[in-house]
Amino acid sequence: MSVIDCQKNRHKACVTLPQTIGHGRDTTHGMIRTEVRSTHGDSHLGHVFPDGPKDRGGLRYCINSASLRFIHRDDMEAEGYGAYLDQVEDVQ
Repeated sequence: MSVIDCQKNRHKACVTLPQTIGHGRDTTHGMIRTEVRSTHGDSHLGHVFPDGPKDRGGLRYCINSASLRFIHRDDMEAEGYGAYLDQVEDVQ
């Protein structure tokens, strides 16, 4: 799933490249979760949960906002993300 749909932030303007993230088991704070990490910097990005929308793959990514670089939809082509324009809504 490439569209990040966090529980607290329902905007569909965040796109991630699958080859840039990895997953691992996180057992901190008395919970068992799947951690999302950067494959290049090995930094913590957030967590993924299996309770997301079934029609979108069933995953819910909760990514820390500090780990994201927002690129406005209008700038995606110029920033090299034109191939992902069909994954974000054009909200007026």
